[in-house]
Amino acid sequence: MCLKHAKRTFRRIVRLFEKNHCAVTAVLVLALLGGVFFLGSENPNREVEPVVTGVERHEIVWGNRSEKQVIFTFDGGATAESGEAILSALKKHNVKGTFFLTGKFVEKNQELVKKISAEGHEIFNHTYSHPDLTALSDEHIEDELLRTETIVKNLTGKSTKPYFRPPFGARNERVYTVALRAGFQSVYWTTDALDWKESQGITASDVKSRIFSNLAPGAIYLMHLGDTLTGAVLDEVLTEIEARGYSIVSLTEGI
Repeated sequence: MCLKHAKRTFRRIVRLFEKNHCAVTAVLVLALLGGVFFLGSENPNREVEPVVTGVERHEIVWGNRSEKQVIFTFDGGATAESGEAILSALKKHNVKGTFFLTGKFVEKNQELVKKISAEGHEIFNHTYSHPDLTALSDEHIEDELLRTETIVKNLTGKSTKPYFRPPFGARNERVYTVALRAGFQSVYWTTDALDWKESQGITASDVKSRIFSNLAPGAIYLMHLGDTLTGAVLDEVLTEIEARGYSIVSLTEGI
């Protein structure tokens, strides 16, 4: 009698599953997922392995974050309104800056570039004509970089390798690959001071606020030679950062 009852019960279960197999499957899946979520949230304070993105594989965005130091980088793509003031502030504080210059900028500002080099600052590549590299062919990207390499080397005797900064921050996997093949690694930035938005109403106070509010070990700051704001605030910015116990170092010193 018990065996017959068991067989009838089993047949009912089979028929129930056949009629409602989708619902049963959904319940099973939810149960399994619930177990996964439970296991995953068992220790909310556990260390999580960082996700490695394409940017982190190919590009420098931070300096050494274990040291209380920051890196100031200055892009030169056209004019040099703040050039002399930047050099004066760096000299006053006895620190080295890092300059990313286009070939056209170097051609137009040869004496300033020679002074940047002679005073021990670093000069790296910012392409020749400041194009959006993602819109160019592989050959054109390489030409933009190597043309500037030749111009700077002929003027200063120093190479712009191994670093470049993509104009407008425009880059992708193909740009990385072509640049690396030409001998250059991309350097982005941690914080854009937005000094280049001077004509759009950004003020000296805004620039200082962005820098100080984003102060952190290893930060790479982006500023520019082609506006008046950088030259106007840099001395004060360096003074305040040093007062907070930070050192200012060049890119190669700080990565």
